[in-house]
Amino acid sequence: MSGKSTYLRQTALIVLMAQIGSFVPAASAAVGLTDRIYTRIGLYDRIGSGESTFMTEMVETAHILHHATPRSLILLDELGRGTSTYDGLAVARAVLEYIHNHPQLRSKTLFATHYHELTELSAMLPRLQNLHVKIAEQGSELVFLYKIAPGVAEKSYGVYAARLAGLPRPVVRRAEELLGEYERQSGYAFDEAEAERLVADQFHSPTASASERALIRALLELDPDALSPVEALMKLFELRRMAEGEGGKSIKALKSA
Repeated sequence: MSGKSTYLRQTALIVLMAQIGSFVPAASAAVGLTDRIYTRIGLYDRIGSGESTFMTEMVETAHILHHATPRSLILLDELGRGTSTYDGLAVARAVLEYIHNHPQLRSKTLFATHYHELTELSAMLPRLQNLHVKIAEQGSELVFLYKIAPGVAEKSYGVYAARLAGLPRPVVRRAEELLGEYERQSGYAFDEAEAERLVADQFHSPTASASERALIRALLELDPDALSPVEALMKLFELRRMAEGEGGKSIKALKSA
């Protein structure tokens, strides 16, 4: 609905046009030499040869991972949808890490997914960057802006798409109820007051060193809501360096508390 699949196809066409020496529809473009364009897009099966939709997806992905090079362009539009949630997430993450880390691969890749858990990998994989399609919410209605921006999408809109498609109203209402229930069950119950108490106890501990107090003070002074994703990541690395120094044991103390 938001146009992410179109964005992937558009990228492939632009790269192909650039390789043959054509003009491309952009003010400027740094494309580089590309030897192959690999795509894993769409759902279909090969029943005649005994392959389900998921097996077809895996076979195509395997072909890409075995043949792509650092000069290839890989477009993966939703990976791991044809099996259980955890199986699919595990496969998608493993593929993403393999492309990023394998010394003979590291291809230029666009990886579209609804697994929000994968967005956290940007803090661990230095060449991975999150992008999202911008959506404006106007009351209970959505406006798809068809613009790509840095950062992570706040949520998915599958139930809204189901309503647009014409599913009966009782089905949509029930889906909304179930979605809220599932999100509450899977969410981590963060007790802010308890966390502040643990930090305060450690800060006032007579055994806390000056570096430990400095680390805790830096944590307390943070305003997460005022940080951009990049600023938050930089701050995280800064705190990590502080923790790895003399005050590193303060993190262990907080965890054990």
